[in-house]
Parts: sequence; structure tokens; C-alpha cells
Amino acid sequence: QVQLVESGGGLVQAGGSLRLSCAASGSFFGSNAMGWYRQAPKKERELVATITRERSTNYADSVKGRFSISRDNAKNTVYLQMNSLKPEDTAVYYCNLRRTGPLSYDYWGQGTQVTVSS
Repeated sequence: QVQLVESGGGLVQAGGSLRLSCAASGSFFGSNAMGWYRQAPKKERELVATITRERSTNYADSVKGRFSISRDNAKNTVYLQMNSLKPEDTAVYYCNLRRTGPLSYDYWGQGTQVTVSS
């Protein structure tokens, strides 16, 4: 059983910073990507950023230049440094661990709330 545990959410003023962490535990294997998605009220879940084990990254246009994703493969942990936060960044942020192709898997964390006040 794979478990993803997120931490670091909270309330911050616009222009501030937060750092999210997500630690994966359990049995999983092979090349995979870890990432962050978010879901605001009455909106669909959307990609924020992903990073592969080889540290290839992908960002949503809305966060480029403000957010930075990184991972520690030895700790099976992914981080999201969020700077210059805006009220529109307010959402529940979900951690994801995914392997595509043969022997694929797709795991989600429980979510952590990020609220940015104006």
C-alpha cells in the first residue's frame, strides 16, 4: 500500500511564500513522476507542476517563474516552493505519484489547503 503524506499548507498574504512537502511511503518501483495538482472551489483539478526521477520538470503557465518543484529520490519526497503567491492560487493542493506505461500506477495524497489573502 502506497501512502502520500502532504504538509506545509496554510494561510498567507498575497506576495508571501509557502513550501509544500509530500513524502511517499510503501512499495512502488521504476521510473515515475511526482507532482502537485490543485483544485479551487467549483473548479476542476489542474496540474501545477511535475518532476520525474531524472528531475525533468513541467509547470503550468500560471505558476512559471513563481513556483519551483524539486524532489529527493532517497527520501521519496517532493517539494513545491511557492513564491509571490496570489489570491488565485488559493486551492487544495494534492500530491501525486504516477508511473505510466507498463505496470503503471497512480496514487494521490489527501490534499492540503493553501489560502492566499489579498
